[in-house]
Amino acid sequence: MLGAREERDVLIRFEVSNFRSILESVELSLVAVDLDREEARPIANIGASLLPVAAIYGPNASGKSNILAALSWLRSAVGNSLRLWDDVIPVEPFAFADGAGRMSEFTLELTVAGVRFEYVVELTRDAVHYEGLFHYPEKKRRRVFERVGGELTLQRGLGSLSGTRELLTPRTLALSVARRFGEPVVSGFAQQLLDVQILGPQPRTRRGFLDLRSTRRLFDENTDDNQLTLDDAGGGPAESRRASREQALALLRMADLGIDDVLVEDHQVVLGSDPEQVRTQRRVRLVHRTEHERAPLSFSAESEGTRTWFETIGPVLAALGSGSLVLFDELDASLHPTLSMHLVRLFQSPATNPLGAQLVFTSHDTSLLNHLNRDEVWLTEKAKDGTTRLGALAEFAGERVRRSQNLEKAYLHGRFGALPEVDRVEMLRALGLIG
Repeated sequence: MLGAREERDVLIRFEVSNFRSILESVELSLVAVDLDREEARPIANIGASLLPVAAIYGPNASGKSNILAALSWLRSAVGNSLRLWDDVIPVEPFAFADGAGRMSEFTLELTVAGVRFEYVVELTRDAVHYEGLFHYPEKKRRRVFERVGGELTLQRGLGSLSGTRELLTPRTLALSVARRFGEPVVSGFAQQLLDVQILGPQPRTRRGFLDLRSTRRLFDENTDDNQLTLDDAGGGPAESRRASREQALALLRMADLGIDDVLVEDHQVVLGSDPEQVRTQRRVRLVHRTEHERAPLSFSAESEGTRTWFETIGPVLAALGSGSLVLFDELDASLHPTLSMHLVRLFQSPATNPLGAQLVFTSHDTSLLNHLNRDEVWLTEKAKDGTTRLGALAEFAGERVRRSQNLEKAYLHGRFGALPEVDRVEMLRALGLIG
């Protein structure tokens, strides 16, 4: 496994401007600063080592979530612009200053099979003004395609993408169109972006925390789906499913929730008021153990924390098994600190993350800083004009943070900023405690 590091598909950096609270350009980089540790994984073709974890800290309303939302938006754009962007591009520019009159810009760098790719998009709500996809197959920048307004230029030898011109509109991303033609150099990059998984409170408001089926399939002995696992179980689909189930069960037991097993069974659901109208559904029940007995409980009867951890297992195992990227907004609001720590360690360790899957998350939980290196921590702050600024802790305020520094203690003492400024007088007056 370790010899395959150079072939991993990983995030190098992401840059965005004029999106929600972000006006001026901010950049999140997963390039390692401290190289003499196992978390820093070398990628020979880019001449750098990349990290499996990045954490974003900062006060409420400082824009932490908007960093992840911007990358999530780009993922959705590539997947949906061809089908849904007929009348307007649903981008959200900065609401103040000159945000409405400026272009929103996104830059994403990934490695695909060890080759560095760079994707750049500049757009407004009315049109895509610039778009380019470049790669570095021999460490030299080569254009895959470049689009200025309605003019599209393709790399020589990619005639299979010529049909992209016919489907291109002012409000359609060329990448959305080009990926449909199956050209590996394009579809590989697009698929890696589309494989990014997004967890946390924001998806909950749209469709529940996650799709419960993702984890349920891991425990369902009757499923025909082959789930990705931490290891290659070998021996065919049946053995692979058993290995997937054991890995999922190990993660569930790791949470020390008193759960011993998972049952997935048929359940009759009555439709409407007619008892004759029934539908058979697959139902999850978690088997709890006590000192002397075991009993299955309905999933709906479980605590919020238990349900969240259960629902997280499927996407996490899929990411670890494929080496993909997970964005987890408000990690501390979704999971107990101990589980958050275990999740971070799953991604940091080459033993449990041999393919280099990456976890980028936001959090207020300062205890996690004790498990993070300085180059794994990023800080947001809200400027007086309402804009979000993002900075790397490793280079905070122009001076290098000592590797030996107690990051949690320094953060809580305001050493790095990124703490909420609380007006105690105004708060006490609002509570009626002073006149």
